[in-house]
Amino acid sequence: MGAASTFKYILKRIVVSILILFGVSIILYALLRCMPTDFVEQRILALNQTGETVSQEFIDQLYKTYGLSKERTFSTIVGGYFTWLGNVFKGNFGNSFINQRPVISEIFDPNRMGTSFFVAAISTVFEFLIAIPLGITAATHQYSVRDYVVTVLVLIGISLPSFFFGNLLKDIFANKLGWFPPSGMGNAGMNYTPLQKAMDYMKHMFLPILTVVILSIGGRMRMTRTNMLEVMNSDYIRTARAKGLKESKVIYKHAFRNTMIPLVTSLAGLIPSLFSGAMITEQVFDLTGIGNYALKAMTQGDIPVIMVYNMFLAILSVLGVLLADLMYAVVDPRVKLG
Repeated sequence: MGAASTFKYILKRIVVSILILFGVSIILYALLRCMPTDFVEQRILALNQTGETVSQEFIDQLYKTYGLSKERTFSTIVGGYFTWLGNVFKGNFGNSFINQRPVISEIFDPNRMGTSFFVAAISTVFEFLIAIPLGITAATHQYSVRDYVVTVLVLIGISLPSFFFGNLLKDIFANKLGWFPPSGMGNAGMNYTPLQKAMDYMKHMFLPILTVVILSIGGRMRMTRTNMLEVMNSDYIRTARAKGLKESKVIYKHAFRNTMIPLVTSLAGLIPSLFSGAMITEQVFDLTGIGNYALKAMTQGDIPVIMVYNMFLAILSVLGVLLADLMYAVVDPRVKLG
C-alpha cells in the first residue's frame, strides 16, 4: 500500500473520528443533564442537612454561577451544550464545580495521572507475560488438566467484581496477615531515603496491581487460547508437522507468529485504559488516581470534569482504533486499508 493511499485513508478516518467525537459529546452532555439530580441540588441538600436556611435567591444564584438550569427541557440542554462547546473552541474547558480549579490542570495533574498510568502500565505488562503463555499452554494441551485449570482462571478473571476481589485481597494480605498496607500510596511523615521511598511506594501499589492483573488476564488468556486453537487446525500447521518439524518449532515459529496478529493489534485498544484509571480499584485502595477522582466527580455531578475526562478517553479510543487498523495492515500484508 502506497504512502499516498495510506495518507488518504488516515485523513478520511480522522474526519469520521471528528464526527464521532461530536456525537459522543452530544450524547454525554444530554445524559449528564438528564440525571435525577445535579451539583446544585446536592449542594443545597448538604446545606439543609447542616441546618442552614437556603433562600430561593441563593438557589437561583447557584444555578447561574454554575451555568445550569433547574428546568431540564430540550431547549435548556441544547443551549447548555452549545455554550460548553463554544467555550471549548475558545480553549476554555471550565472550572471544576467542586474546587473551582481549571479542569485541565485537575485531570492532567502529573501525580494523579501518573498514579493511574503506573498501575495500568505495570498491570498490562504482567497481564501479557502471564496470559499469553497460559493461553498457549491451554491450546496445545486441549482438554487436559492444564486446559481446565486455565479455563477456571479465565472464569474467575471474567466473573469476579473488582470491588469484591480488591477488598478480599486487602482483608487477607493487609488486615489479617499484615504483609502489605491496606490503602494509600505511602507512609506520610517518614524520613525515607529515595530507595526506601520507592520500596514503600511499590509496597503500597502491590495489591492494586495484583487486583488489576488477576481480573484482566482472563480475557487475554481466552483470546490467546481461541486464536491458537484456530491456527493449530490450519493446513499449513499440518503440513509443517508432516515435514517432521519439531513440535516446539511448529508452535512457536509458525503457529504463535500468526496468533500474535490479533494480540498485537489489541495493544492499540489498551491506550485508553492506560490513562482512564481503574475507578473501583483506586477507590478500594484509596489511591489518588484519575479514576478515583473521576468517580467522585460523577457522583457529585461535576459536569465540566466529567465532560473533559470522557472526551479525553473518547479521543484516545478513536486514535486507538485507527492505530489498530494500521498495525493490522503492517503485521498482516493480506489486509488492505481503504
